[in-house]
Amino acid sequence: MRDIAPGTVIDDRYEILERLGSGGMADVYCAQDRQLGRKVALKLLYRRFAEDAEFVERFRREASAAASLQHPNVVGVYDRGEWDGTYYIAMEYLDGRSLKQLVQQEAPLAAEPAIDIVVQILKAARFAHRRGVIHRDLKPHNVIVDAQGRAKVTDFGIARAGASDMTETGSIMGTAQYLSPEQAQGRPVSATSDIYSIGIILYELLTGRVPFEGDSAVSIALKQVSEPPAPPSSLNPAVTPALEAVVMRALAKEPGERFADADAFIAALEQARAGHAAVPAGQATSAFTPVAAAAAGARTELTRIAPMAPARGSTPVAGVVAVPPDDVLPPHAPEPRQSRAWLWWLLAAVLLLGGGAAAAYLLTRPEQVVVPKVVGLRASDARQLLQNEGFAVNRQDELNATNPKGTVFSQDPGARIKADKGSTVTITVSSGPGTAAVPDVSGRSQGLAERMLKNAGFKSAVSTESSDSVKQGRVIRTVPGTGTSLDVGQTVGLVVSSGPAQVSVPDVVGKSEDNAKAALQSAGFVPDVTTKEAPDAQDGKVISQTPGGGGTARKGSTVQLVVGKKADKVAVPDVVGLDQQAAANALVDAGLGGVIETTSVDTADQDGIVQSQRPPAGRDVKRGTRITLTIGKFIAPSDGATP
Repeated sequence: MRDIAPGTVIDDRYEILERLGSGGMADVYCAQDRQLGRKVALKLLYRRFAEDAEFVERFRREASAAASLQHPNVVGVYDRGEWDGTYYIAMEYLDGRSLKQLVQQEAPLAAEPAIDIVVQILKAARFAHRRGVIHRDLKPHNVIVDAQGRAKVTDFGIARAGASDMTETGSIMGTAQYLSPEQAQGRPVSATSDIYSIGIILYELLTGRVPFEGDSAVSIALKQVSEPPAPPSSLNPAVTPALEAVVMRALAKEPGERFADADAFIAALEQARAGHAAVPAGQATSAFTPVAAAAAGARTELTRIAPMAPARGSTPVAGVVAVPPDDVLPPHAPEPRQSRAWLWWLLAAVLLLGGGAAAAYLLTRPEQVVVPKVVGLRASDARQLLQNEGFAVNRQDELNATNPKGTVFSQDPGARIKADKGSTVTITVSSGPGTAAVPDVSGRSQGLAERMLKNAGFKSAVSTESSDSVKQGRVIRTVPGTGTSLDVGQTVGLVVSSGPAQVSVPDVVGKSEDNAKAALQSAGFVPDVTTKEAPDAQDGKVISQTPGGGGTARKGSTVQLVVGKKADKVAVPDVVGLDQQAAANALVDAGLGGVIETTSVDTADQDGIVQSQRPPAGRDVKRGTRITLTIGKFIAPSDGATP
């Protein structure tokens, strides 16, 4: 894809401000959202991938996976769409730098800031894992850290949700330096695969380098599978044995030997932060107390505390090494008999002290009780139940969209595990899904408004309402109104305009044109008048209307009126054969006059009957024309004979 110039507007909404960088699939730009007035990070898929169905699906899945993860340590996704032959995702813009940049500029980090950052990454992973989403590409490049040290995970481009998996069996996806061994071998991934990648991030923060490097991705992947990493302390002596043990356990080759989940990883880091050794499951820390004694007349250094070399993945333990001074005995010299006595005394003292310590431990060790299950309980009930069993309670609150506010959704130690009475059980309580402000969607189309509400974390319920001022299909308002703070996941009412209201159409047929127009305008309609000539029409009177009176129509719509007008010309009626009076009436009805002429007729039955007319019937003549009628006149014979 060509570099997009600042000022370019993407999808009529996002104005490009500057280019931030690029990755394996897409370029990332800083853009201004013109609708909501905020900066976003706009990720545009390379055009060469836009025609590849698998890449498009992976890109779409990144948006879906991240949008479902509303968490303080996960970058928010606001929108996705298609533009200029490719696809984009609009994400939360973070004013910071990638963790990779931080490593390059500041590593190795001290233990405290390194642990702080990794704990935040683990919290994001924990939130995703509980929702069935495995990231599969966790690396410093995909973590953004702001000036206050807040870390957020991004780029869910190859995340796996639930049982779905984009890759075929045997394929490898991810970045070689951060791949888990099972990913490198093309085996199925799980939450512990992300744990391994986070272990490498921690290793890199503490040492400034990744555990495995090579000339190619394949050679690095092979090392991930078969070679042990160099202990972090060999690269940074400031790494404590306890913290090193945490790193090495996270980087165990077998998933079952790593931390079972993010909670266990976090707990181990907190122990290491406090100076306590994190011990792998099934092992205990051995402690030996140095003993000081003196035998009669003998000078010797009895003990020196020294770290014992640990097995890989185990916690270093303290041991006792007895070191005689250089001047006690010469090498290979026969040992004088009297020198053996103090050794027996020393052995007896050690046994007595050891036995006393064992007895003291047996007498004073805490009682162990079974931790009750409190997941699903309200926080107050969980605290009471744990305290009744003799435990102290540490409460943590986290945003959680799937568990009711105020209920426990995680506990450590877990249920039905034995723990020392008086020890602390940590409960994680849902503080709800978090809150967000209802966005301003007034005037937007219904579809766009629904997407904006969804991107803000809300559901929507659509209702319609008539409006004279808002165009049909556009949003009038939301319920509750713009800017109202609501819990994420709640439903916001979306009131959409159905256009102007339907009102009754008045009946104006027979009214004069002026009166008809006034009646329609008063009811909210627009009259449209046409005239029609008709012989029987009354000048200026409405002879028809559409739609008809008594029905309903949209307020503001047009009503067609037909106003009558008498014609200037009329057709001459046929009056031949009518008597004189009937013919005269017909002419008057047609708007014509008449002129009478007479003609003699031979029979009495034709007397007074119209014999002919001028102009003839059917001819168009001007209104008022006088038509000449010839009327028959019978004159009886003078001799009285009847014809």
